[in-house]
Amino acid sequence: MADAADSKSADLKSYGFKSHQPHHLLMCNRNTRSRVFLLYLKEIHIFSDYVYNNQEVYYFLGFKIHMEKRIIKFSPPDIGEDEIKEVCEAMRSGWITTGPRTKLLERRLAAYIETGRADYDTESEADRWSNRVVCLNSATAAEELNLRILGVGEGDEVIVPAYTYSASASAAVHCGATIRFVDIQKDGDPKTHMPEMDYDKLAEAITEKTKAVVCVDLAGIVCDYEKVFSVVESKKSLFTPKESDGTPLSDFSSRIQKALGRVAVVSDCAHGLGGSRMFRGEKKNCGALADFTGFSFHAVKNFTTAEGGAATWKQIPGIENSEIYKFFQLLSLHGQNKDALAKTKVGAWEYDIIGPWYKCNMTDIMAAIGLRQLDRYPGLLKRREEIIAKYDAVCDELGISHLYHHVPGIDSSNHLYLMRIPGIHEEERNELIVKLSEMGVNTNVHYKPLPMMTAYKSLGFDIKDFPNSFNYYENLITLPLHTLLTDEDVEYICAALKSVMRDGKEC
Repeated sequence: MADAADSKSADLKSYGFKSHQPHHLLMCNRNTRSRVFLLYLKEIHIFSDYVYNNQEVYYFLGFKIHMEKRIIKFSPPDIGEDEIKEVCEAMRSGWITTGPRTKLLERRLAAYIETGRADYDTESEADRWSNRVVCLNSATAAEELNLRILGVGEGDEVIVPAYTYSASASAAVHCGATIRFVDIQKDGDPKTHMPEMDYDKLAEAITEKTKAVVCVDLAGIVCDYEKVFSVVESKKSLFTPKESDGTPLSDFSSRIQKALGRVAVVSDCAHGLGGSRMFRGEKKNCGALADFTGFSFHAVKNFTTAEGGAATWKQIPGIENSEIYKFFQLLSLHGQNKDALAKTKVGAWEYDIIGPWYKCNMTDIMAAIGLRQLDRYPGLLKRREEIIAKYDAVCDELGISHLYHHVPGIDSSNHLYLMRIPGIHEEERNELIVKLSEMGVNTNVHYKPLPMMTAYKSLGFDIKDFPNSFNYYENLITLPLHTLLTDEDVEYICAALKSVMRDGKEC
């Protein structure tokens, strides 16, 4: 082992240490350079470590070397001075609820979804980008209103992957529909490893009662919408559009169902803003693939407005975008036919209530955060991609299966880093999570399949009917992935992962 250190003497000096001698290593400034020293030790493959008194303890040639333990948060929001300044300006403006900033954010998101550009000058073409996106107070609200505008209700069925978060399914429950879970492909999609719906099982699940299929762009990786549309088109003969009951919303929903002439494709794109996929020979961004799409801008997402979300849709033959936008506005503001901004016009106080609906509009304070987040968004996505590349390298070295965020024809929004440890089950997985936490690395699991949850077990679902979802879940860990991670943080996470994996093999 001493020979190994001697052979690396020149390298060690190049790292800034006086020599390769252990006592010189112990004399080095602790705050220097823990990362550099760790890289050196990693290079010569003669270190071991554990946590002691909130410090990492490394053994090198029999000597203890202490390094400060880091606390790695899982997913804090990346809020800068530009966002803070814009929020303060919104508050000083006297307009803090839905107003000009919300409308501007809607137009800018519409342009981003279509062009992929965050710096597009929407105000020179305001009419082009208006009535294309509606900002709301959550993705759950967006998903529910998507289904309500589609006319989904009691007696209808909505197909949802078993492997997702509750909002994908609860929106349908809120509408009075029956959910039908579909299992994922074994070990996920062959190209990306994303826990994507089994499309053969999707085809089998469609019945005369099916009105919508919910696709989930989990972790920011875009689903295979070509396959989804192929499936729903092949089942058109089973689809019967609803007739109107004479109310305004029912009239409109009936028109949409008749225009589509098939089961609607709805995207839960909570993770996906900025992701894209080739679709029928053309690159399409998330929001331009499904009939209706819901985004999340929650604090843990790549792009945040603290809370918040948005809905968007593709052009539907015979239906004007302005009509769809109007019904989103009605549904999100008590059914009131004028929002506060419209009522500021001279003599325009009077309004009508079209339906006894909901209250889930976005405020200008929230939109202020989003406007400045969108300015930064391309850089935020790039940083996430850099971190993913480092995680990919260490997972490949350790033989850990992981998502592939960028493959030919698919570019992810880089939202989550899911990895699966081979040969372990729930108990061992949970032990690894605890060990990583003891080293200061906070991780998560995305997700526990919905048939395992009390709410859905009470509806009669049993995880035994969804073996691929359970098998995917039982050895999965989600690593921290956010833009506040420094390079040193990422190196620390990778070192901690190597440590717990090595300890696991030795047990």
